[in-house]
Amino acid sequence: MIDVRQIPVLSDNYCYLLRDEQTGAVGVIDPGEALPVLNEANQLNWKITDVILTHHHNDHVDGVAEIKSKTGAKVTGPTKDTHRIDHLDATVDGGDTLTFGSQTAKVFYVPGHTLGHIAYWFEKSNILFSGDSLFALGCGRLFEGTPEMMWQSLQQFITLPKQTVVYCAHEYTLSNADFALTIDPENETLRQRVVEIRALRAQDKPTVPSTLNEEFETNPFLRPNDQEIRKQLKMESATDAEVFKEIRLRKDNF
Repeated sequence: MIDVRQIPVLSDNYCYLLRDEQTGAVGVIDPGEALPVLNEANQLNWKITDVILTHHHNDHVDGVAEIKSKTGAKVTGPTKDTHRIDHLDATVDGGDTLTFGSQTAKVFYVPGHTLGHIAYWFEKSNILFSGDSLFALGCGRLFEGTPEMMWQSLQQFITLPKQTVVYCAHEYTLSNADFALTIDPENETLRQRVVEIRALRAQDKPTVPSTLNEEFETNPFLRPNDQEIRKQLKMESATDAEVFKEIRLRKDNF
């Protein structure tokens, strides 16, 4: 199995240290800063062997150069971002697999937030590193892609087991929760989840990770086909992509 350690960096990012227990391989997902990652690895006596990236934004890659120079780690990132991510040793794209120690991750191409964005699902450990594609109760802002593109991207996660643990890259859940209530106010599961999220944030505790099952039941960006959401938006006859686009627009203006 994979031992995952969540590391807060910058103002609201999470990056992740992961260790394959069978081989001792240690990876870092999306290091926006080097020092907190290196300190945590040193404390755990873990030698970093791999840096694994989801997309090119600075808050996901700014620690790469220092980590690579101090550890010699292999850096893997999205094929479509080779022109804008430095220090890459290998690239992967949707449909590829990533080998990490004894573990294999399926790579999903999930454009929308950026045009090169990918996500990694480690099947044996049943964990998903979604970067800025899928958030707890949200999805990434569309800096480069279209709503239709992002909706197609997120639909790929619907095929994964519901118990999959989702490690996203930001602590945005409280804001996402407040917005979700405006879209899906009668969802009792959502309302209960919001209570729990508010309690966690009041104690400065993380709301990440979540499970895909929680997201399927409460995340409006995964539920544009839900009849209650459609009624709330007065979009009963719209396509799922049209409803998703409206939800994303409302979140942008929330």
